[in-house]
Amino acid sequence: MNSDRDPAETMPLRVAVREGGEEVRNDDVDLPAPTARGRKKAVVLGIVAVLLAAGVGAGLLWAGGGEETPGPEAGPKIRRVAVAKTDMSGVRDMEGTLGYDSVRTIRGAGEGVVTWLPKQGATVARGEQLYRVDERPTVVFYGSTPMYRRLDTPGSVGRDIRVVADNLKAVGYDIGDQPVPGTVVQQRAPVDQQMTADAGPSAAAETDQETAEPSSGPPPSAQGDDADQETGAGNPAEDQTRAGQSPTPTRQIMVKEGDGVLTEGLMSAIKRWQKSVDIEPTGVLESSDVVVTRSAVRVSEVSAQTGDSAANDLLSVSATTKSVRIPVETLDLGTIKAGQKVTVMLPDGTETAGEVATIGTTIKADQEGENGTGVTKINVTVSVDDAEAVKGIDAAPVQVRFEGETKKGVLAVPVGALLALREGGYAVRLAEGRSAEGRSAGGRLVPVDTGMFARGLVEISGVDITEGMKVEATA
Repeated sequence: MNSDRDPAETMPLRVAVREGGEEVRNDDVDLPAPTARGRKKAVVLGIVAVLLAAGVGAGLLWAGGGEETPGPEAGPKIRRVAVAKTDMSGVRDMEGTLGYDSVRTIRGAGEGVVTWLPKQGATVARGEQLYRVDERPTVVFYGSTPMYRRLDTPGSVGRDIRVVADNLKAVGYDIGDQPVPGTVVQQRAPVDQQMTADAGPSAAAETDQETAEPSSGPPPSAQGDDADQETGAGNPAEDQTRAGQSPTPTRQIMVKEGDGVLTEGLMSAIKRWQKSVDIEPTGVLESSDVVVTRSAVRVSEVSAQTGDSAANDLLSVSATTKSVRIPVETLDLGTIKAGQKVTVMLPDGTETAGEVATIGTTIKADQEGENGTGVTKINVTVSVDDAEAVKGIDAAPVQVRFEGETKKGVLAVPVGALLALREGGYAVRLAEGRSAEGRSAGGRLVPVDTGMFARGLVEISGVDITEGMKVEATA
């Protein structure tokens, strides 16, 4: 087929061939001697040229008007670098937030009206009141087991009772002897029931059903075989009161490691302590009388006001120490270890030493990563060695520098020298031949093994990799 179009009016054909992830134009570089693959490309290009000359390419737009047609978009500029022997250190800077540890919301227990609250920023230590409801103070005790029940039953056993015993002893009260683990103790009826029994038969009959605690169990006459096992069949009824009065049921409990026992001595100490903190000295401890914390707390926020209902969030507390919390991608956790030394860079430019205190176990999904895919992160907590260095900061963003592995005398190139191979792995392109400024010379690809990445460099090794050899890298 012959074309009627004047050759002078046709667009010049510019052919771009993409090799190894880079675009090379046929008029920019000297093509090497044709290979089998090259000959196939040449045949294809020749056929295309013939078809275009015959007019099959009539669908192409005519540029016209003498204006230049823009060529293909240029890729990144290329520079020549030398493979260098150097020392590498895996130093990484990560963003974190400096603040107080272990923030916790305190919610009032039971009914009542808030009558006193602390000021924000106040520190509350062991034995000091945290807030008041109906003018009854709630006091801070140290420990790990919260107060979850009313302590009114002599002989009760549990870790919460150990918290009470340890704290009263720590503030100077004589609590008497505590039974050792393995001891079997007798749990009697709650104090309220004992007082009712002392009041006489008629009062006991009226209040038995109203005041009996589930833990006290039914009277021995209704317990059957269980009563024989716990109190001893055939033994005198030691738990019964005088004739005509209600019996006082008991059961046997073995003390375990970490348990405390509500002994007469401990209940006596509770009475003396209650009197000192302006609580009616009954020896009975309500669950709302104590808030258990690990140590002294700082009031970080007061969310209630005096006159509010106590059955709401009242305030937030935190530890008095500060730390840095860093969300770390799960893929980066392999280089971080508990106890690892770090450097914390503060907002004013100063630096202070720190240490990785804990590595979280809860994985949280971030919204999106840089490449648009979801990423997962785990919180890493860094403690600050010098509390004075962060004394004037309540909360602030900081940078944390992690010192990683160090390698000496390794071969390295800029990360921009790495080329991903279609079959997998990486290679570098040798800076061979001449090329226009900022363009690839199309040198040979040499496969490499990668090692450490640090500060824009990557460790490489391979059979043909030597110090000083020139390779291409992005500018």
